[in-house]
Amino acid sequence: MKDLYTRTCIECSALITKRYSTSFSLGILMLGKEIRNDIYSIYGFVRLADEIVDSYQDKQPAVQLARLKEETMLAIKEGISFNPVLHAFQTTVNEYNINHSYIDAFLFSMEMDLKDQNYTRELYETYIYGSAEVVGLMCLKVFCLGDESKFQSLVEPARKLGSAFQKVNFLRDIKSDFEDRKRIYFPGLDISKFSKEDKQEIEKEIAEEFRLAQIGIKNLPENSKKGVQLALNYYSDLLKKITASSTKEILENRIRITNAHKIRLFMANFNPF
Repeated sequence: MKDLYTRTCIECSALITKRYSTSFSLGILMLGKEIRNDIYSIYGFVRLADEIVDSYQDKQPAVQLARLKEETMLAIKEGISFNPVLHAFQTTVNEYNINHSYIDAFLFSMEMDLKDQNYTRELYETYIYGSAEVVGLMCLKVFCLGDESKFQSLVEPARKLGSAFQKVNFLRDIKSDFEDRKRIYFPGLDISKFSKEDKQEIEKEIAEEFRLAQIGIKNLPENSKKGVQLALNYYSDLLKKITASSTKEILENRIRITNAHKIRLFMANFNPF
């Protein structure tokens, strides 16, 4: 039984998840009750770093991110933090022996967002690994409940799923990333010449990653299979909307899945019995 402070910190991360992401909140509700709090704790930490680099660019984000990294590693080492999000996160990291290299890679990708980048294919893959794939691997450690053999067998599909999610996000957010943050993640892409062929090539790459990820989902533990499948279904539907939209449309509008559609997906996967 976790103490009152730890339970309260986890509740803070759960609230952050619910306020920031309807889709992930619904997905977490499909997970086994015994692992939901740990996934909330991971998401809360990820969102904390995202906020530093995306929302508070006038508050010395490089300094804040360096401080976050230092405080995170100290929390993990000492098993305590009086930053509620970091305390919740360290409990999960320590309980499931999550590899610290995943945390380093994630924070490195966040640092990349603070620099003007001309993304080569190598940098693009490095960014996606740190910003998305390792988050999936952290969650996979929780799903596998200490079964290292099961974890290792699912590493590659988990990476493919995280990569696909991130690339869908890049397409969905291409307008705001460029206009608000001066970022273009796709290697060598000139946004003024973004063609139908460019878009189709990216969509083809994502579809293949979804195909490979789906194979892995079938082998997930029962505690997480439905939740991860729901997330894939949501992102697949989002990709379908993006695919049906022209380059002009996605450069002018953020393509969305309505909350009503998300609820329908949830109910289609929900089985209380």
